[in-house]
Amino acid sequence: MKEKRYLILLDVDARKRHYHATERGVIVKFSVQLEVNTNEGWREVIRYDCAHDYADKDCYNINGQRRKINLYVGFEDALTLADEDINENWEIYLERVS
Repeated sequence: MKEKRYLILLDVDARKRHYHATERGVIVKFSVQLEVNTNEGWREVIRYDCAHDYADKDCYNINGQRRKINLYVGFEDALTLADEDINENWEIYLERVS
């Protein structure tokens, strides 16, 4: 299994954490999340993953409460969606938790 991990600093207090694993060129695991640096350290704001064997999006509020959304797409499409969504909308997501 091939794995890729990286962090992208989006702003002083915002970053994107990306992980995916492939087998024979097919995505078998992934997690992409937007994180914000708070007084308590780095906290997730949005996370796309497949931890429950389906692709979903978790949205967190300032209190850490989570809302889960089933994406109803395959892992490859969900990974693309996750990267594009966070790249394009990270500032909006950060405003919502501020």
